Amino acid sequence: MKTTTLTIIMAIITLMLPNTTDAQTRTQFGPDGFVRIEEGSGGFFADLDAGDRFSRDHDVAGDINGDGIPDLVIGARSDDDGQTDAGAVYIVFMNNDGTVQSNQKISALEGGFNETLLQGNFFGYGVAGIGDYDNDGIPDIAVSSGAASRALYIIHLNSNGTVKDYVKNTGIVAQGLSAVGDLNGDGKIDLVACDPGSDAGGRNRGEINILFLDEASQVITDNTVTINSTSEGFGVGLENDDQFGGREVAVLGDIDNDGTIEMAVAAFMSDGGKGAVWILSLDPNNYTIVSKVKITEGLGGFADTLDTGENPNGSFGGQFGHAMCAPGDLNGDGVPDLITGANQQGTGDLYILYLNTDKTVKTYTKVDEFEGGFDLVFDVEERFSRSLSFIGDLRGDGSIAVNVGGGVGQGGTGTLYLLFFQPCDFKQEPGLNHWNGGGTLFTNWSHAMQSLTSDSLTFEQCTSKAFETEAPYMTYNFNDGRCICKDSTATLTVSTELSTAFVNECAGGELSTSTNDLSPDEAGIKVFPNPTQAKVNLIVSNTRFAETGEVSVYNLMGELLQTSTISGQQTSIDLSAYPAGIYLVRTNISGVRSTSKVIKK
Repeated sequence: MKTTTLTIIMAIITLMLPNTTDAQTRTQFGPDGFVRIEEGSGGFFADLDAGDRFSRDHDVAGDINGDGIPDLVIGARSDDDGQTDAGAVYIVFMNNDGTVQSNQKISALEGGFNETLLQGNFFGYGVAGIGDYDNDGIPDIAVSSGAASRALYIIHLNSNGTVKDYVKNTGIVAQGLSAVGDLNGDGKIDLVACDPGSDAGGRNRGEINILFLDEASQVITDNTVTINSTSEGFGVGLENDDQFGGREVAVLGDIDNDGTIEMAVAAFMSDGGKGAVWILSLDPNNYTIVSKVKITEGLGGFADTLDTGENPNGSFGGQFGHAMCAPGDLNGDGVPDLITGANQQGTGDLYILYLNTDKTVKTYTKVDEFEGGFDLVFDVEERFSRSLSFIGDLRGDGSIAVNVGGGVGQGGTGTLYLLFFQPCDFKQEPGLNHWNGGGTLFTNWSHAMQSLTSDSLTFEQCTSKAFETEAPYMTYNFNDGRCICKDSTATLTVSTELSTAFVNECAGGELSTSTNDLSPDEAGIKVFPNPTQAKVNLIVSNTRFAETGEVSVYNLMGELLQTSTISGQQTSIDLSAYPAGIYLVRTNISGVRSTSKVIKK
């Protein structure tokens, strides 16, 4: 499939009110294949051993080797280089199609690390891409070790993925590690260290620590912000053994436009192991808690059933919220969404949570070996969704990519699933109509009984069924939640029951690519760094574009955010005022247009 970003912009701009029943087109993100990255698969060859826990954690590290494609940092915390479970990380250089170009291992024995790692250090327990910390033009990484060794490493990289030098910060527990953007505006990406085993306020209640670092890559201890059940504004909610903090957090931006920062934090062992996600609203100046919302089974708008039984590894429950990432707005309603999972529920479930402005769940869809349309096949103890990270538009075609960890079963070395989601237009047929006859691929409605045969579905859940069944035609009723997916032999018929007919423009063919735009490469346009925390630079390298032009920034809703003049070969664009997500940078120079996708972390 080839989808230009201009097509997406124009389709979304046409909507104006994309979530009303009289909308003509709704863009949803649906499955578009996956790449399985593990030993000997997806282009990855590293001589991994069983139990290395490759993909225990991972993140986008930025374009390390300068080929224009974002690269990954992947932890393997139980690697045995030098000592048993000493740990390792891999710098994975990517191709646009999600396969691996090459990789560089960093351990006590490889990659120029030169650090003595001991048995059980679990180096690589947490990893994060932190941008260019030492200002040499090459992105750097943060790596944490296990709770016993209490160390956080800021590793400055060479362009080949080896270690240029590093700074070791001691006394820091980070069983999970997340890059959360430049919260304090000092030009450096800040970190959250997750400590789910903390006894602050009670046994294993857990905590997170927001870490700020100086020019020497040292943690500024006096500036560290600790959030746990004893923190100002938290109040009641956490219990013993909840393990608040989880393995990752996700910054969602200001969801409700009240000036606070929304941060999603897990408590994956709460409620007997069912797990929960807390969305905290933080004061942007001192990061105290202004308000909070708990999301779990039957609470915060989340309606799915979560497991509580014993797992093969002796733990309990589905462990909802174990990992998470922020993909931006996936259903076009103007509210950032959240991806999380329940990695101990069966072989593992991935949840896409579509959020309301009040931080509750509007609806959700699920991806596993049975749902979601990816046709995944898992091992018995897969633990799919045990780790998550968001790449964005890796292929440059308007799709997004999400990394999902798994492969923990007996004998497994660890697996990273790279899932592609493509933007799919669901075009509404004019008037109140339904698709009649033809082959029914899915339905939750009995025409004979005039009643639902299973749960009412939301619009997003109905489109997910259309994706799973590759249905070109979908009928949805906004009043009762009926969802009927049909094949191409169905015919459009007037509805007497207030149903609405949609055409799934992804099914059976490619999305429209009609545009006169040039690709950024053809237009001589380069936008970097990408991902970014604040500013991006626009470089016009083609001399025929030397005349004055214009650059505009849109969000995925098609809303124009800013416009400025291009008067030279380099222009700076400031995205610091906008929440994390995907933005479209559109240039028009002497009538030649081009559009680039930029990820703001």
